[in-house]
Amino acid sequence: MPIAPGITADLTYIVEEKDTAFQFGGEGYPHVLSTPRLISLMETASANAVAAELPKEQTTVGLAVDMQHLAATPVGMEIRVHTELLEIDGRRLRYKVEAWDRMEKIGECIHDRFIIDWDRFCKRVNEKKRAISS
Repeated sequence: MPIAPGITADLTYIVEEKDTAFQFGGEGYPHVLSTPRLISLMETASANAVAAELPKEQTTVGLAVDMQHLAATPVGMEIRVHTELLEIDGRRLRYKVEAWDRMEKIGECIHDRFIIDWDRFCKRVNEKKRAISS
């Protein structure tokens, strides 16, 4: 099946202490799912939605996230992330992503990903690494 708008994917995850705002920010931050971790799960679900449809030499990378974290989720609660591919513009993919815990919707976003050639991407990263050491 070729990549086309309407492709969906779901991801479930149980929030762990390592995912909390406290772990990212330290003292004074709550022991609830952090915004950076929720974004990461939204990105993962979106990448997974098209991964099997891409040639093996390609993958996607995150380009933009316009996200609202709507509600706190405690450690131990399962969340579900649902993503839907809305549009394709060349190599840019745009998704609508929503996340819920057992009680309520906890987040939503528009997420853009970009299809890349893995070897070319790694070559550019390695050139930057060489620039650091020279």
